[in-house]
Amino acid sequence: MTENYIGRFAPSPTGLLHAGSLVAALASFIDAKAHHGKWLIRIEDVDQTRCKKEWAEGILSVLDRLEMKSDGPILWQSQRTDRYLEVIDQLIAQKKVYGCSCTRHTIEKENVRLGAPLNHYPGTCRQGPHGAIRSWRFLTNDTPITFTDRWSGHYSQNVEKAVGDFVVKRADGLFAYQLAVVIDDHDSGVTDIVRGADLIDNTPRQLAIYRALGWEEPTYMHIPLVLNDRHEKLSKQGGARPLSENLLEELNHAWHHLGFAPISAKNPTDFYNQAIPLWQNRFQIAK
Repeated sequence: MTENYIGRFAPSPTGLLHAGSLVAALASFIDAKAHHGKWLIRIEDVDQTRCKKEWAEGILSVLDRLEMKSDGPILWQSQRTDRYLEVIDQLIAQKKVYGCSCTRHTIEKENVRLGAPLNHYPGTCRQGPHGAIRSWRFLTNDTPITFTDRWSGHYSQNVEKAVGDFVVKRADGLFAYQLAVVIDDHDSGVTDIVRGADLIDNTPRQLAIYRALGWEEPTYMHIPLVLNDRHEKLSKQGGARPLSENLLEELNHAWHHLGFAPISAKNPTDFYNQAIPLWQNRFQIAK
């Protein structure tokens, strides 16, 4: 039994829950319950230009109908600005974050000159900004960051070479995902993160922040993505349809995507009671 296990599901309310996000919700929920742990819900609405309250409420309504209950208060990123500022100030004081005056255009122009990938930051402002500070960047180094993913195994990335010094506070004043997610998970005591495979290459950046702050790192499981007809990640921006009213059928579709046979159940709780032992057997979790 893993009594101190805390997992979470953290949807962004840029649309309603769809098949891809249900897979992440189901996997994180089942993994938490299989470990006899807690499962939390966080609404990642830090970007108020893209997020809508009615979509957040819609997501929470569907989760409630799916009988996926948060084991603690629901966290809203939009209410945590002061906490993000506190950590940013700490990292600036430790010289682990610095001000940057570069625009996207100047970064691309410099990368063309250097023959580097256009989305890589070339370190232009490492020794000081060349004008008014627009954003704040995390100072990376040349040491690869390695971790073992519970689904896909060994993963390693040299963040400095792969992406360069990355933004933690954007030019529009919003806090970047990489920073907010680390602070939220740490403050909530999250020990295990189960999420989509599209985020696995973000993980080294997040681990770099954990290590800079001296915080205990969670374990990770990055599950296969649900793809559309064009073999692209199913997403709200890509026109993914909300879940149908037949939620048991939707659960079985998600369960099948995770590699399991269909479950005949009367309601969601009955479904989970059957699914949890199967998950425990597959991932060798103590019952």
